[in-house]
Amino acid sequence: MPSKRLPMRQIKDILRLKFEAKLSHRKIARCLNIGVGTVSLYARRANEVGLTWPLPSELSESELEQRLFPEPKIKDRHGRVEPDYAQIHQELKRKGVTKQLLWEEYKQAYGDAGYQFSQYCNYYRQWIKKQQRSMRHIHQAGEKLFVDYSGATVPIVNPNTGEIHPAQIFVATLGASHYTFALASWSQQKADWIDAHVKAFEFFGGVPEVVVPDQLRSAVSKPCRYEPEINRSYQHLATHYKTVIIPARPLKPKDKAKAENAVLIVQRWILARLRHQTFFTLAELNLAIKALLADLNQRPFKKLPGSRLSQFELLDKPALRPLPSTRYEYTEFKLARINIDYHFEFDKHFYSVPHHLVKHEVEIHATREGIAVFFKGQQIARHGRSQRPGSFTTDANHMPQAHQRHKTWTPERLMNWGRRIGESTQQLVKDIIEQKRHPEQAYRACLGLLNLSKQYTPARLEAACQRVSVSACQRAIHIKSPRLKSVKSILESNMDQLPLPLSPNQPSTPNHPNVRGSDYYH
Repeated sequence: MPSKRLPMRQIKDILRLKFEAKLSHRKIARCLNIGVGTVSLYARRANEVGLTWPLPSELSESELEQRLFPEPKIKDRHGRVEPDYAQIHQELKRKGVTKQLLWEEYKQAYGDAGYQFSQYCNYYRQWIKKQQRSMRHIHQAGEKLFVDYSGATVPIVNPNTGEIHPAQIFVATLGASHYTFALASWSQQKADWIDAHVKAFEFFGGVPEVVVPDQLRSAVSKPCRYEPEINRSYQHLATHYKTVIIPARPLKPKDKAKAENAVLIVQRWILARLRHQTFFTLAELNLAIKALLADLNQRPFKKLPGSRLSQFELLDKPALRPLPSTRYEYTEFKLARINIDYHFEFDKHFYSVPHHLVKHEVEIHATREGIAVFFKGQQIARHGRSQRPGSFTTDANHMPQAHQRHKTWTPERLMNWGRRIGESTQQLVKDIIEQKRHPEQAYRACLGLLNLSKQYTPARLEAACQRVSVSACQRAIHIKSPRLKSVKSILESNMDQLPLPLSPNQPSTPNHPNVRGSDYYH
């Protein structure tokens, strides 16, 4: 047989010149510019299968090729019963099933009419080589779940602004049954990535032994061909569901060929069918994907028995591990060093820890509802999560004793203390507080002012703060500085014991008929 088969047009010319024109093989070879041996081979094949010229009109080119070049027989059957290779391939996906076991069952059924073990395995290997490349690996039932994002996105239109946001399509498929899951999410960030896994496990109704992702940032903190580092949130998910994360090698798509194939199928059978539709919400898009996904999983295989759904119920579903009793809650992890004010920052908000942990490093576990803080494996604080950037959440029990006492001060309490000394002192405390943007910024000055009553008598402190008149400013305010330093200076210089200066509105000369005043000269 020639190393390269001739086109069907030339084969027909050989048969025509041989059987109709009665030319010799050498002349035919010269006419068609081919070798004499090639002409002899095709002429002999035609004689063996009984072909003459003209060829039967109903004989197509594919049928002619099949008659001239029939598929080579894999073996000499000798009356033996052919194994069902497709069934062997499916059975090997079950846990604990081996070729030896299947051969023994085959021999029990057919006895001497069956092949021996070596032939049985050899013929099965030859059958495997003829199948699709994706079938070369035997995937055990319930063993692996392949996950990836589709490169193609679906636009979602904001109905209010007209802004278009591309939705990412998450795809997961089980290795043994090809049973496929798809979900649209806003991004490929960790929160969306992990939420898609949770919904995939719930869709399958169980958990596989291994999850095989790509080495994207949401899954792997430090990509590596040999020892990639799984990020904490993703590993926490795996621990909760008692599964294992084994990322595919970088730039090795064959490591996750199932996911690549599933992505291609989802793009063809789901996304392509949605290309003319306009979606305004993510939920609306996921409803459309869900309907088409059911159709995809029920579509019959071309070369294997059943469908994705039937194979899932037969193979993967019984082998999957059960879901845990509680649904996984996304947790974000972060290391933080405690500031000198015994607070740490997370998501632009500040949370307290016990004050003795200042300058120590703690681990933060943040969920949607709360913030838990761990130090050396022990939880030492927990707060409700706040969405107020720049604000503080402080537990009074975390504060030093001195700070706890300070925390009890409020503007009302300070002004009440000032009122016990006198109305002028109370008014000055109020003025100091009102001059600050935040009341806490005035607490020290107010406490310093009130504590002057311990060094000086309350009467002297009230005199120092006393107003010139009901409508005029206090002495401290009169000197344009209602501050602790001003009142302290008045007391140290004994100015509080001197007569108060005249009010700017009070006339400097007494009213008398003999006093004409400056207006007289105008």
